[in-house]
Amino acid sequence: MNAQTHSELANFIWSICNLLRGPYKRNEYRKVILPLTVLRRFDCVLADTKEDVLAAERLHAKQSENVRHQLLTDAAQRPFYNTSPFDFARLLDDPNQIAANLSAYIHAYSPNVRDVMERFDFDTQIGRMDEKDLLFQVVQRFDGLDLSPQRVDNMQMGYVFEELIRIGAEQSNEEAGEHFTPREVIRLMVSLLLSPEADLGKPHVVKTIYDPACGTGGMLTVAERFLRDHNADTKPHLFGQDINDESWAVCQSDMLIKGDVADRIVLGDSFTKDGYKRRADDTPWTFDYMLANPPFGVEWKQQRQAIEAERDTFGHQGRFGAGLPRIDDGSLLFLQHMLSKMQPVAVDGTGGSRIAIVFNGSPLFTGDAGQGASNIRKWIIENDWLEAIIALPDQLFYNTGISTYIWILTNRKEERRRGKVQLIDAREFYEKMRRSLGDKRNELSSSQIADLTRIHGNFTDGETRDITDEDPITHEPRTRSRVVSKVFDNDDFGYRKITVERPLRLNFAAVPERIARVKDQTTYINLAKSKKSAGAAHDAEVAEGQARQQAIRDALETLAEVTGGEIIKDREVFTARLRAAAEGRGLKLLAPERKAVLAALGELDPDAAPCEGRNGKHEPDTGLRDTENVPFGEDVAAFMEREVLPHVPDAWVDDDKTKIGYEIPFNRHFYVYEPPRPLEVIEADLKGLETEIAQLLAEVTA
Repeated sequence: MNAQTHSELANFIWSICNLLRGPYKRNEYRKVILPLTVLRRFDCVLADTKEDVLAAERLHAKQSENVRHQLLTDAAQRPFYNTSPFDFARLLDDPNQIAANLSAYIHAYSPNVRDVMERFDFDTQIGRMDEKDLLFQVVQRFDGLDLSPQRVDNMQMGYVFEELIRIGAEQSNEEAGEHFTPREVIRLMVSLLLSPEADLGKPHVVKTIYDPACGTGGMLTVAERFLRDHNADTKPHLFGQDINDESWAVCQSDMLIKGDVADRIVLGDSFTKDGYKRRADDTPWTFDYMLANPPFGVEWKQQRQAIEAERDTFGHQGRFGAGLPRIDDGSLLFLQHMLSKMQPVAVDGTGGSRIAIVFNGSPLFTGDAGQGASNIRKWIIENDWLEAIIALPDQLFYNTGISTYIWILTNRKEERRRGKVQLIDAREFYEKMRRSLGDKRNELSSSQIADLTRIHGNFTDGETRDITDEDPITHEPRTRSRVVSKVFDNDDFGYRKITVERPLRLNFAAVPERIARVKDQTTYINLAKSKKSAGAAHDAEVAEGQARQQAIRDALETLAEVTGGEIIKDREVFTARLRAAAEGRGLKLLAPERKAVLAALGELDPDAAPCEGRNGKHEPDTGLRDTENVPFGEDVAAFMEREVLPHVPDAWVDDDKTKIGYEIPFNRHFYVYEPPRPLEVIEADLKGLETEIAQLLAEVTA
């Protein structure tokens, strides 16, 4: 069964919604379709052992609950069972009692399946459909649907579940970030993650795989199949967590049907209620492999208090010590969460973990130096955990057409990769689909996945492939050699954000319009205020302040007479004259008062002498302050000499304000220059448009 068939089956199931029109709104259809699809799948899976389970139920009815549960699962040959005499076909034998019988049928399942159905809140929908006389028809349609393992295997059923959820999400107008990962993207992630592993062929090797945003479990399923395809004796242990009840219920169902340990799929928020924080023996949970496709551009405002508390309390001993990204995109929080669960590397090189995660472009570059996202990148790269980033084609996902990237991280890099990061440009590695699925118009072929895995494994700087695209001038297909792999040193992504200062230059004059501005200075105004309660003491303090204000005005009048309105372009010279004028009036200005007067009487003047600070250095003009990003590989002094000083010779760098930042400008590293179209081609197009417009106008005015 191919992807097109999965879509057709999902569309057939969704067509049952035609029966729900009227009593149900479009955004409510999923409340019926998803649980009934899961229930029908369970019904078909248990069909072959149905009579054996019923016989075991009669035989062992008096046994203890635990013993009875084990005997019934043995009879079902599955980790779940149903002890009701009903199945979908028998439910239709009594149309008048179908609601009661369907509820009884569901409650006769083993506790793990009942828990799944409770998360769907399906009892509410049974009553609602029964009230509207829809229940019999809907169950009848599902009874005609063959979802047996012989018809639809577990991998294919996963596709169907995800397609149903995708359609339901579209009709509910859910956020674009709430999307599902196409299986070929997961296969690429798993191949990149696991192909370098030398020990996967060992007999009975045990590997743990974790997804903190597992959704319906697609990544876990594909990773498990990859391991088993390469080693039938391998024992993958799957672990996951998801916050969405429906997705969790589908994933739990999938695990039960496959015989995996369904209890390892935890329902809850990975940030606030980490289901894999510590083991029973109080040791931290760690995993061999981790995969995730966290929601893109989804804010974490609801979890903010808990996340900030963990950061402030535990720092790097917790999960979020490196920093916090913008509140409107929590994808980097998932990566930090996963990095906290890496196994330590032993002295002999064993242990360690590998991580694959899907991001949009935002985590590559958002956040200025010293800010959360940049600090997270800094922490990751300086710890030498980032192995590779692969840029994927756009329009690969069902609910979003944006560009995406796979990040590969590990704390046990191969020797040749240490201190290095590989960037792979796979944006032209796709095939057009014959028919779109939502926003998904492109897909990765098996050969392209294999080729990208080889490119990653080759670890070659400058490796090329012949890429066919459309010529922007002729619009004909063209094939060109393009670089698809580049290898960088870790430091290539780091930079220093330097603060470039220029001296404050002011001129001063004791003229009426500037002297009038003194009255607006806060320090001057506060002289005639008192914090004391109303009364004699309050009035005396105000009067004293007013006298002080008058003394300052008198001193400024004297200064105006002495200077004759002269514009003085040196603050030190003007300050000396101000001091002399004040002392001539018997007034000694306090530092705040002098500062207020200078602020009122001074104006910016690029031709004035630089203002000197207390330490003998130039005082900076905050209005002229600028910043520059200097790559790690370049000397700051040389950068200033080349880029800044030729234009502003009086500039300098304030080293105390320098910040370290990291960004990964993927597009810049793989930019390919496209020459503009020849002028004659542009002119021909313009003439053609002029002719077309003239013809249209002629038709209108005729």
